Amino acid sequence: MRLFVSEGAPGALPVLAAASRARERAELLISTVGPEECVVPFLSGPKIPVLQLDSGNYLFSTSAICSRYFFLLSGWEQDDLTNQWLEWEAVELQPVLSAALYYLVIQGKKGEDVLCPVRKALTHIDHSLSRQSCPFLTGETESLADIVLWGALYPLLQDPAYLPEELGALCSWFQMLSTQEPCQQAAETVLKQQGALALRPYLQKQPQPRPREGKSVSNEPEEEELTTLSEEEIAMAVTAWEKGLGGLPPLRPQKNPVLPVAGEKNVLITSALPYVNNVPHLGNIIGCVLSADVFARYSRLRQWNTLYLCGTDEYGTATETKAMEEGLTPQEICDKYHVIHADIYRWFNISFDIFGRTTTQQQTEITQDIFQRLLARGFVLQDTVEQLRCEHCARFLADRFVEGVCPFCGYEEARGDQCDKCGKLINAIELKKPQCKVCRSPPVVKSSQHLFLDLPKLENLLETWLEKVLASSDWTPNARFIIRSWLRDGLKPRCITRDLKWGTPVPLEGFEDKVFYVWFDATIGYLSITANYTDQWERWWKNPEQVDLYQFMAKDNVPFHGLVFPCSALGTEDNYTLVSHLIATEYLNYEDGKFSKSRGVGVFGDMAQDTGIPADIWRFYLLYIRPEGQDSAFSWTDMLLKNNSELLNNLGNFINRAGMFVSKFFGGYVPEMVLTLDDQRLLAHVTLELQHYHQLLEKVRIRDALRSILTISRHGNQYIQVNEPWKWIKGSEADRQRAGTVTGLAVNIAALLSVMLQPYMPTVSATIQDQLQLPPPACSVLPTNFLCTLPAGHQIGTVSPLFQKLENDQIESLRQRFGGGQAKASPKPAVVETVITVGPQQIQVLMDEVTKQGNIVRELKAQKADNNQVAAEVAKLLELKKQLALAEGKPLDPPKGKKKK
Repeated sequence: MRLFVSEGAPGALPVLAAASRARERAELLISTVGPEECVVPFLSGPKIPVLQLDSGNYLFSTSAICSRYFFLLSGWEQDDLTNQWLEWEAVELQPVLSAALYYLVIQGKKGEDVLCPVRKALTHIDHSLSRQSCPFLTGETESLADIVLWGALYPLLQDPAYLPEELGALCSWFQMLSTQEPCQQAAETVLKQQGALALRPYLQKQPQPRPREGKSVSNEPEEEELTTLSEEEIAMAVTAWEKGLGGLPPLRPQKNPVLPVAGEKNVLITSALPYVNNVPHLGNIIGCVLSADVFARYSRLRQWNTLYLCGTDEYGTATETKAMEEGLTPQEICDKYHVIHADIYRWFNISFDIFGRTTTQQQTEITQDIFQRLLARGFVLQDTVEQLRCEHCARFLADRFVEGVCPFCGYEEARGDQCDKCGKLINAIELKKPQCKVCRSPPVVKSSQHLFLDLPKLENLLETWLEKVLASSDWTPNARFIIRSWLRDGLKPRCITRDLKWGTPVPLEGFEDKVFYVWFDATIGYLSITANYTDQWERWWKNPEQVDLYQFMAKDNVPFHGLVFPCSALGTEDNYTLVSHLIATEYLNYEDGKFSKSRGVGVFGDMAQDTGIPADIWRFYLLYIRPEGQDSAFSWTDMLLKNNSELLNNLGNFINRAGMFVSKFFGGYVPEMVLTLDDQRLLAHVTLELQHYHQLLEKVRIRDALRSILTISRHGNQYIQVNEPWKWIKGSEADRQRAGTVTGLAVNIAALLSVMLQPYMPTVSATIQDQLQLPPPACSVLPTNFLCTLPAGHQIGTVSPLFQKLENDQIESLRQRFGGGQAKASPKPAVVETVITVGPQQIQVLMDEVTKQGNIVRELKAQKADNNQVAAEVAKLLELKKQLALAEGKPLDPPKGKKKK
């Protein structure tokens, strides 16, 4: 191998530091070349660093060079947390770090002017290191993440002036790595004792960065975000605004069934088929159907040709066992629970085009056809399998109905096919202390003849496809890592039959008493459900040139969607549509543990609607905490805080005030708007945030895009608060005109937010649009620019509050109700849990809300408002102060009463 580096090329720092670890295990020649030298023949311009492999191929991504070769050669594993840090470094750190270095080296700025763009990112690293109390980013030993982030930060932080002393954990981490010999040698080679100035030739070729690129490190808007806009950006925003409804594209006619159209963007969306034998909990809902629903609704707002489908996975031992438990036939169990699932998703407003099931004739026909084609092409093997059989239940046990101790990590609740803790695949007979999950008897080992999908024979086809699809599409980092780990370990034949009665029959002589394994069969369910939707299903599923397939799932489903089904489809040679964008979440936990139906712990789908909390609030909070890069946890305290701060006091407050001003000051008609330069700047900022929202959702970064909605709402609140239309309305004609401009612009921002909210909170979105009487075209399309969709003279409807406050006693009651035995046994009052679970960022939100509410009370008193209105707002202020005191762990002030004389 040959590594090409250049002096002054920042990407060479982590690569050289990592290279020193691999040189003992592989021959590596390091060549220093000029920054203008074109090392890679097929690139249009120079690119450094570059690793030329022994095969003659090239790698020119810092992370790829470090991870795929140097760290693997060194025997280091790359886990999900490492991948998360690498993703964060590329998406979040690099833009703000580039800005800081550009200001320092090219513009000659100093001090806080340099640190400002990158300070939040540095704080994030420091908090992460402090929180886990480990010296390195992913644990007790250094990882690829440490080397890559150190190399990115070294040009700036090697100057002590830019290493904030208050960030103690960051300082210790950085200095510990900087003293290591490989890192010192890398710094000497690249920077030549010139520090950041060595990067000048490189930075001079980069475009001048915009400060706003750093904003997504934090969820809260900052003043500095509203400081730098080009005249061109402002002028373009004003031009788009003035087009109004005329700036919307023509609406596409609704067609049924939805079918792909040549030359258009055709989007096929699936969410993992839920097992029919149980009720989905909140983690199941956010991991699959809700995430997919957001993207489906967004796709329709973009007028992409969109089909979203799902259904219940109904075959297999899980169904047979549930039927036995309830004294019903498997078909009766499927019928019963399919209705339960459908009702739950209907309540959550999941917008399936079809919610089907796998117990259909189409499922049998398509599955058997795929099997026959694989068999005819030599991709199916026969072999004798030793299986676990429960003599007490008189049946062979499917993998997921055996539990025992994982032979790899010792986890005591490993399943017979996979360990949920270490993620490794398991053969059921490898489990230590196996038990039948139904009767808890120890099973015995017996032999049975089975069919296998010859994955090793399909491996080359799979790798060729993966190389192409991964280079041009959006797979989440955990999905990429899981598939790479399977391939790194080498594929093995996978059994595709089971000794069951309830399933798709195997159409082969000698196997009449067997059915297909549910995980060979289930992914084919997407095809058969589409076939039940339209007899032209092949236009979706045998049309890879014209269809983009997005598949949503939790990470445990990745191997079957990213490997087993693609191998099956590729082996048929039948031109199937394969997944372009594999979107996998991590796991959602419940409070400090796992969801458990048997122990009564956690909220399940059929319970959410009984809480009295509307479906859109559940949708909002689940999407706000969506476990995108790592596991997250549902918290009742946090749900209360997010509802009362983000929805009630931020979003709801702004939209309600904007509409009320139109009703109260202008008789319900949108007033004339004469925009000042500050108003035009606001148009540009809202437009940029709208475009950021589009960029995030196009990359299926659902949680981050929700933050863009809240950011625009905060800008709107700040705009109203600064411009005070309630004061201008009492003045001269010019003052009234100013009040009209502020009100008209604010209500148009509210109209935009109603459309941006539609994928997340469809009922709230429709309510806002009804209150504002938003024209139908504006409700159906989300443009890429902020348009004036409510022109002067437009009449709005009746405005009323959108959200209700969640109270502490209400939430505490729900926490007890869904906490199982653990919660009932806990003597701790709610305030103790509040103190534990509320973090610094949430405390800051409460402090801001107290300040905002205090201003409202003072304004009302200055205006000598009605005493009842003042009293209501004072009560809100006192409640916020109480929440803040609890969050900060301070004792509550005793209630003040009249002193006795």
